[in-house]
Amino acid sequence: MVAVRRWRRSAHTAWSATALVVCGVIATTALTACNPKTVADGSPSAGASQVSGADVPSATPAPTATPAPSSTPAAVALSPANGAANVSPVAPVTASVTGGKLTAVTVTNDAGKVVAGALDPTSASWKATEPLGYSRSYRMKADAVNDAGSLTTQTSSFTTLTPGNMTKVYLNTTGGQPLNQGGVYGVGIVVVAHFDEQITDRAAAEKALVVTTTPAVAGSWYWTDNSNAHWRPQNYYASGTKVSVKANVYGVKVGPGLYGETDSSVSFTIGAKHVSISDDKTKQVSVYFNDVLQRKMPTSMGKGGSQVVNGLTISYWTQPGTYTVIGQGNPVIMDSSTYGLPVNAKGGYREPIYWATRISTDGVYLHELDTTVWAQGSRDLSHGCLNLNQANAKWFYQHAQIGDVVKVINTGGSTLQVWQNGDWTVPWATWKAGSALS
Repeated sequence: MVAVRRWRRSAHTAWSATALVVCGVIATTALTACNPKTVADGSPSAGASQVSGADVPSATPAPTATPAPSSTPAAVALSPANGAANVSPVAPVTASVTGGKLTAVTVTNDAGKVVAGALDPTSASWKATEPLGYSRSYRMKADAVNDAGSLTTQTSSFTTLTPGNMTKVYLNTTGGQPLNQGGVYGVGIVVVAHFDEQITDRAAAEKALVVTTTPAVAGSWYWTDNSNAHWRPQNYYASGTKVSVKANVYGVKVGPGLYGETDSSVSFTIGAKHVSISDDKTKQVSVYFNDVLQRKMPTSMGKGGSQVVNGLTISYWTQPGTYTVIGQGNPVIMDSSTYGLPVNAKGGYREPIYWATRISTDGVYLHELDTTVWAQGSRDLSHGCLNLNQANAKWFYQHAQIGDVVKVINTGGSTLQVWQNGDWTVPWATWKAGSALS
């Protein structure tokens, strides 16, 4: 036991040697007891003395070990799988890797043609950028390396389907003429997708038919039969509208054993708005450009009534409805036998007609006929066409665009039918119901 004696400091605060020894023991004990205690978060506890960094040597960080490259081989997946048969030529052809990077991918058919493709920016996947061919064999080979540079190679061999039959799509006007790439058409132009085979899966075929417009307009396909689908907007196009039509049918099954042969596409522009109204009450054709009246033309339309010839009923009305311009000729040889009336029968004819603008598939034209000028504007004498004098017929012919609208009102006879070029006569709700996807 250490005896503790009481001491007094001198005026100079000096301690005796004995006291220093004793205090040295006491001081050591105090330092041990008064080291700062550390709380859970690593900071000194309240009331504890802080020890400066100068009093405690700093710890040297342990060097970070660089992980060794993985020796696990890169895993490569290919699609179609090895041995796949009857693969669709538009099915995805892909390669992907985990635990490494693709270094080379090739797909080659049995004729030695290499299929084009592209790697993604990370070299983790590859895909073909063009379709395959029908009735072909393919070999796919993909190389990949892991982090250690070890090479993995994967291969796949597969075959594509052989169609029982193929169909091609033609993009036409309702007059049966091809839509011209870069062409200009009237505000009532109707797109016809004509398949050269009977389509039993209309829904699959229609999904492959794509119409894009700028600006966007509401529109729909309407199937008139198993070979023809028509597309039009709900209302006339606005002038300047850009229209793109694509039939992406290649590789698409549209019936038992029936596949699309090749894709088709066309783009065109809508021209100035031309709408003509032929009113049988006034016997006048009023022509409007961009909703402004340009010309009024006296006319003589269908005389009305009908005639039975060889069991066929022939109507002489200019049927009411909304037509569009589908063709022109100067001259056109008009032959009554084309609609069932023999040339040598009463009222039959075969003769050249000038400045003729066609508006129906069954032969209704606006055309020159000077022999009826005396009746134009007052009396109907024709077999169904709209007779005009030479000056008016020529003017209309020279200003008409395929797709321009011609409305016939206040006449007798049955309403114009779709097959006659009466697409715009069909109410919109009925038109939409004619879609295979409605």
